[in-house]
Amino acid sequence: MSATEEMRLEAVVIPVSDVDRAKAFYQGLGWRLDADLGNETFRIVQFNPPGSDCSVQFGIGLTTAAPGSAQSLLVVSDVEAARDELAANGAGPSDVFHDGSGGYNRWDPSIRATGPDPERRTYASFLEFTDPDGNLWQLQEITSRLPGRIDATTAAYSSVDDLRRALERAAAAHGEHEKRIGAADEQWPEWYATYMLAERLGTELPT
Repeated sequence: MSATEEMRLEAVVIPVSDVDRAKAFYQGLGWRLDADLGNETFRIVQFNPPGSDCSVQFGIGLTTAAPGSAQSLLVVSDVEAARDELAANGAGPSDVFHDGSGGYNRWDPSIRATGPDPERRTYASFLEFTDPDGNLWQLQEITSRLPGRIDATTAAYSSVDDLRRALERAAAAHGEHEKRIGAADEQWPEWYATYMLAERLGTELPT
């Protein structure tokens, strides 16, 4: 295999004790049902979280792991909006939290502080919820990536909502830019484009 051979993560398997109960739960979240195949001895159900290239599978005969033992991470661009949606869909999410020590530790409950990160740093705000079996889903707010984390030639957005929120952040930053220069910026489309590309690629933001 060459060093540049692509290997895309296609699906993760989570262990559940009641397939139909799990199916109803994930449908209730608004996740897309891609497949429900099999019978009483082997069954595979596959869902796709909104905007994700990776799917979730569960069923009968897929894994010997104990139901409820999975821990997975979802990425969102607005953790507070995500919590509102999860709550509305009956997922029972936790409050939004951050690492009270100033880091990025989402695992240790003893250092959690309520609310999003005070500076709203990317990677630093979280929440979590569990499915009926206790499989843990943690959400992490990411608005810009670390340098080198994604392809430097592309800056794709996964959904209309993702793009809308990026535009809102660019608009807010551009408002501060116009305050600094003391005038309306007639070249705002170029500024927006530069800001959004830099934010997505994790490079220096324009001022």
